[in-house]
Amino acid sequence: MVLAVFAGLPGVGKSTLAAAVATELPAAVLAVDTVDFALQRYAVHESRPGYAAYGVVAALAEEQLRIGHHVIIDAVSPVKAARDLWVDLAERMAVPLRVVEVLCGDDAEHRRRVESRYAARDHDGVPDWVRVLERQSEYEPYLGPRLVVDTHLAKDPVPQVVSYLR
Repeated sequence: MVLAVFAGLPGVGKSTLAAAVATELPAAVLAVDTVDFALQRYAVHESRPGYAAYGVVAALAEEQLRIGHHVIIDAVSPVKAARDLWVDLAERMAVPLRVVEVLCGDDAEHRRRVESRYAARDHDGVPDWVRVLERQSEYEPYLGPRLVVDTHLAKDPVPQVVSYLR
């Protein structure tokens, strides 16, 4: 079993890559965004947006690992506190942790992806994609072992990622 974390800014291709890799391993994919959107849809409000979603995903990942499944976490994991959650889980479950940091090395392509995904406007008229791109400054550089995948340059990163996870 392996606990894999696909981390990186919104719009870089984490979810697409995670789904393709999960098919090959096979693995369960647990996406923080999916949980976060469900919490919002059911009017679960929290003082720190996104925090509960990370906790729910960690709990689900623990159950999947307990029954013997590989798990891929699909999450921005922008700061050390979020990343420590995955380190602690891997240690507690005695499974290897593999980090795949996903990026889009072409700024224009990244912006295009984010704009197409976040087409809505917030209540103050600022496009949501502007807010997403502003969050880049909050993303702390990853330190430590990881595989870095540039989805703009890589023709077919799936075999390399699967090999890294095995």
